[in-house]
Amino acid sequence: MRALWVLLSLLIVTPIWAQDLRVLTWQEMIPPDAPPVKLITAPIHDLSKMADALSVESAPAAHQLAPHAPVVKSLDGQMVRLPGYIVPLEVSEEGRVTEFLLVPYFGACIHVPPPPPNQIVHVTSELGVKVDELYQPYWIEGPMQVKSSTSELADAGYQMEADKILVYELPDQ
Repeated sequence: MRALWVLLSLLIVTPIWAQDLRVLTWQEMIPPDAPPVKLITAPIHDLSKMADALSVESAPAAHQLAPHAPVVKSLDGQMVRLPGYIVPLEVSEEGRVTEFLLVPYFGACIHVPPPPPNQIVHVTSELGVKVDELYQPYWIEGPMQVKSSTSELADAGYQMEADKILVYELPDQ
């Protein structure tokens, strides 16, 4: 009888602790039937062109692209792992970023027009992360919420409470 109770307990609890972690791509955050958004400025991946991007820093803030871009509602509640760049919103007294926007490319929201909301995740983290160099990409893991938020930098279509923040490294090939 006790073995049956343990087995039934495991069947009930398993979905809670065995939820799969989905490695998510930015493209999967855009509904397949969404109209394409033309970027005004190409993302900066070549750090040798950083000076060009920084020269526009004093220019007026650019308007967000496609401010009403649709989101993928089925992502709500999923445990995800998403790579991206951190745009700090709040920094603790210890110098840890505890609230930030996660974006798909360096310079988004700062030096170029913000991407559409379906390409921005508003992330909070209790512990935070010490961000010494903003051009460093990170993996963010946690439950995804399909919920919009607004900051002075951009509107986000998604939110996450980060369970883990890890420096992004390419898998061994």
